[in-house]
Amino acid sequence: MTKSELILEIAAAHPNLLIKDIDLIVSTIFDEIEGALAQGGRVELRGFGAFFVKNRKARIGRNPRTGDTVDVQEKHVPFFKTGKELRKRANNQLEDTVSN
Repeated sequence: MTKSELILEIAAAHPNLLIKDIDLIVSTIFDEIEGALAQGGRVELRGFGAFFVKNRKARIGRNPRTGDTVDVQEKHVPFFKTGKELRKRANNQLEDTVSN
C-alpha cells in the first residue's frame, strides 16, 4: 500500500474528513517517525510494531561484479519489527488465504 492509497482508505472509512486533512495527518505522523529515527530514537506503536535504527559497523565487502574488495563505511539503517498483534493478524490472514 502506498501513502496515497492509505489516505484514500482512511477517507473511505471516514467520509466526514477532508482528504487534505487526512494527507496532513498522515504526513505529520510519517515526519515525526522520520525525525525520531534521524535522532537515533525509537518509535513504538503498540500492537503494530516498532521503528528503530541499527548501527552497521564498517567492514570489508566485495564488489559482486568484479570481485574486488571494497571498504564499506559504518552506517545507520532503519528497521521495523512487527508487534505481536500485527504478526498474529497477518498469520491468521495467510492461513485463511492458504486454506481456501
